[in-house]
Amino acid sequence: MAPTEPAKPSGPASAGRDAAPPAGPLAGITVVSLEQAVAAPICTRTLGDFGARVIKVEHPEGGDFARSIDDVVGGLAAHFVWVNRGKESVTLNLKEPAGMAVLHRLLDRADVMVSNLAPGATSKLGIAPADLAVSHPGLLTVEIDGYGPGGPLSGKRAYDLLAQAESGACAITGLPGAPAKPGPPMADVCTGLYAALSILALLCGNERRHSGGHTAVAVSLFDTMTELMGYSLIHAQHTGEDQQPAGMGSPAVAPYGAYPTADGQTVVLGTTNDREWQRFARDLLGRPDLADDERFLTNSGRTQHRAFLDTQIGQWAARHDLAQAQRSADAAGIGNARFNKPSDVIAHPHLTARDRWRRIDTPHGPVPALLPPPVISGYDPPMGAIPALGQHTESVLIELGIREDEISALRAQGAVAPAHR
Repeated sequence: MAPTEPAKPSGPASAGRDAAPPAGPLAGITVVSLEQAVAAPICTRTLGDFGARVIKVEHPEGGDFARSIDDVVGGLAAHFVWVNRGKESVTLNLKEPAGMAVLHRLLDRADVMVSNLAPGATSKLGIAPADLAVSHPGLLTVEIDGYGPGGPLSGKRAYDLLAQAESGACAITGLPGAPAKPGPPMADVCTGLYAALSILALLCGNERRHSGGHTAVAVSLFDTMTELMGYSLIHAQHTGEDQQPAGMGSPAVAPYGAYPTADGQTVVLGTTNDREWQRFARDLLGRPDLADDERFLTNSGRTQHRAFLDTQIGQWAARHDLAQAQRSADAAGIGNARFNKPSDVIAHPHLTARDRWRRIDTPHGPVPALLPPPVISGYDPPMGAIPALGQHTESVLIELGIREDEISALRAQGAVAPAHR
C-alpha cells in the first residue's frame, strides 16, 4: 500500500556511484560493511543518509539473508528494502583467498569497516579488529554482536527477540502473565544507531583526528537493551521489586494509557507531572473531586490507584468520540494521540503535510520510502536505490584497478558471483 499522494522523487534514484547524491556531512567517507539482518544495515544506512559511501559485501550465494525473509515489496523483502537503500552491493566469497584479497584492497581505501557476522566469524577469517589493526592501521572497525566480548555469553548467537528476553525487556512489556516483545526490533535498531553514533563521534572527535590510529568499537544487542532498561533496572535495584507490565500504560506514571471512545476508536492520553494531573482532572474530565482527592495528589499515589483512575477516565472516553476527546484534551493542555495501525500511518496527514515520503528505485521498480528522521537545513538525503545482489561488483572491482580478465578469473574461482544482469 502506497501513500495516497505519492511523494516527489528526490532526483534520479540510483545506488552508489551511479549518481552523485547531494554532498552530506559524511561525504568522502567510505564504509565497507560485512552485514546482514538489521543491526549493522541500519547503522550503515544511517551513515549513508549523512552522505557516506556504503559498500555492502555479500556472499555470492544469496547474500544478506534478509533479502529472502519475505517477498512483499514486489518480490523483495520488506526488511531489506527498509535498511539497505543507497548501498553498493559487492559479492565476495571470503573463504576464497582471492575473495579475501579483494576485501583487503577495499579496506585499503575505506575509512570504516562494520560487521555483524556470526560470533567468531571475523576471527576465523583473519579480519577481527586485532588483525585489522595490523593490516589496516588507519581503519575504524566496528563489530556488532549479541553479547559483547569478555563474558560467559560472548560466543552465543543472539537475535532481537533473544536480546530483549535476556535483558528483561519482555518481562515489562505486554500484560501481567502475558509478556510480549515490543513490536519494532528495538535491540537491532538501537544497537545499530549506537554503532553509528560511535562512528560519528570517532570520525569527528579530537582523539582520532590527532592520533590517526586504528580504533575498534564493540557494540552488543544485550548491552544496548540493558541501557534501554536502565530505569527499570534502577527501580528494581532500589525497591527489590520487578515492575509489572501495564499494556499500553506505564508502570512509572499515571494516568497514562489508551481508552476506547464512543465511535469505536481509541484515544491515548497521558500526564507526566502533578500540574498536568490537575488540568486533566478539572479541565478535561470535569472532576474537581478527583483533583482534590489526596490519594491522587502525587504521581506515586496515582500509580497506586491506577485501576480506579483508568475506570474513571474510561467512562469519560466512552461518552465522547475520538475527535471530541482529542479537541477537549488539546483545549485542556493534555497530551493525546490516536491509536493507529500501520496501514493508518502510511497516509498520515502529518507525514503528507511535511512531504516525508519519497520514491526510491529497486530492482523491481520504484517504491515509497520515508526520509530519515533528522531534518538538516540545506541538506537533502540522497535516498538511493535498493541494490540487487552483486549489482556493483564489477564497477567497484574496476575502480580498485582489477582488470576485466582478472574479474573473469575471480568469477571462475568462485571468489565473486557471476556477472550481474
